[in-house]
Amino acid sequence: MSEELPRLGQGFFWQDLRAGQRFQTFRRTVTEADLVGFINATGMLEVIFIDAHHKNGAINGRPVPAALTYALIEGFILQSMIQGTGMAMLELHKKILKPVKVNDTIHAEIEVTEIRETSKGGRAVVTSRVDIFNQHTEMVMTYIATRLLAGRPAVA
Repeated sequence: MSEELPRLGQGFFWQDLRAGQRFQTFRRTVTEADLVGFINATGMLEVIFIDAHHKNGAINGRPVPAALTYALIEGFILQSMIQGTGMAMLELHKKILKPVKVNDTIHAEIEVTEIRETSKGGRAVVTSRVDIFNQHTEMVMTYIATRLLAGRPAVA
């Protein structure tokens, strides 16, 4: 592998970000397969997720766990914004506003809200607000993520 060629999919180093900077993810339709795979992998076998005809729940349709919604958006963020530069998720504050159901299409808008270089050179604590929307542009979830991101490698 050539170190001289730019790497496709490389995430942002903290020096490439600034407070107030905004991004938008691609859209993703949540499928029945997503729901089934997620609840089987996690053991979230709650009746509202496994019984398509459950009548006693507060949500009609095929709701998905909020953790699945979060995981799908984090997948987009990992594949684009922090691939190869993300070092750790330090803190997460999440608020679920509306249910997401099978066949809903979600996307997120991310705003970098704070960057603090650490005393250990080459890294920074980066905080961002992530707002997730459905296909009707209704906000379904919002969270604040605080991550440790790598800095640009020193040039020898």
